Amino acid sequence: MPYYLGIDTSNYTTSAAIFDSQTGQVIHRKKLLPVAKGSLGLKQSDAVFAHVKQLPQILEELFFDLPPVSLAAVGVSARPRNQEDSYMPCFLTGKLAASAICSVNRIPMYEFSHQCGHIAAALYSAGRLDLVGQEFIAFHFSGGTTECVHVRPGNETVFDTEIIYHSLDLKCGQAIDRVGGMLGLSFPAGKELDALSLNADKRFPVKTTFKDGNCCVSGLQNQCEKLLKQGESKENIARFCIDSVCKIVWQMADNARTQYPGLPLIFSGGVMSNTLINQKISEDFGGFFAEPQFSADNAAGTSILAAVRDGVKVG
Repeated sequence: MPYYLGIDTSNYTTSAAIFDSQTGQVIHRKKLLPVAKGSLGLKQSDAVFAHVKQLPQILEELFFDLPPVSLAAVGVSARPRNQEDSYMPCFLTGKLAASAICSVNRIPMYEFSHQCGHIAAALYSAGRLDLVGQEFIAFHFSGGTTECVHVRPGNETVFDTEIIYHSLDLKCGQAIDRVGGMLGLSFPAGKELDALSLNADKRFPVKTTFKDGNCCVSGLQNQCEKLLKQGESKENIARFCIDSVCKIVWQMADNARTQYPGLPLIFSGGVMSNTLINQKISEDFGGFFAEPQFSADNAAGTSILAAVRDGVKVG
């Protein structure tokens, strides 16, 4: 039975995916959670309710596009990170659905962190599933996470992750969404801010703050607010925001390369799908980036991790 179902119910997106371990292909479906115009996200209770409404639809769409399949196991994102105190209620929705599916079909359910799902999806998209079971450095930059982690082989978690560097305050994805909201963009703002920044006709000097390798991001929002009050164009403010985030990524990558020379660099999370960031970091460091659809929240990685836990060699 080569098919593995993955479910991910983050604070941004309802996602489900099927991994065909025989062909190595992933089919996935996802839908952003509805956010009122002008809002910068959802309360956990609202996110849970949205997933309850959207997950059945996503699963129906996923299986409708497939011939009848027999599932071998289900993987589900049950927590944000590989830490005992890591918890978000929205992941309970996916866990409930996964548990029900596994009980009816009498198949295993494997729990993973949302972060590990991101890493696995990035490896799949970049054609580097051969790194499963190896040591590498992974960057996870999203609305809820700004982290550089050292990845080693794990047992039940598949990836054993240790945070090397992180944000001491605001996350880079949060800063992008807040600046986007300031400019009248919809949430999440990454895609629209990316498009705006490409039309900028002015650049501003960027100054970042790091303490022991960890970044401080909160000042970025204040700097963008100042530019807006000074009458600067939306395009130029967007470019300054992206340039600032890019410099943070660049510094973290440089620090990681110095501390762990020779290890592959993997970039995941919605922030990493930005055109300018992707281009600059790729030119200076190489590394491997997920395509945008596998960089933003998705369940592809979780379906692949389920196969690995079930003893399937994926790389």
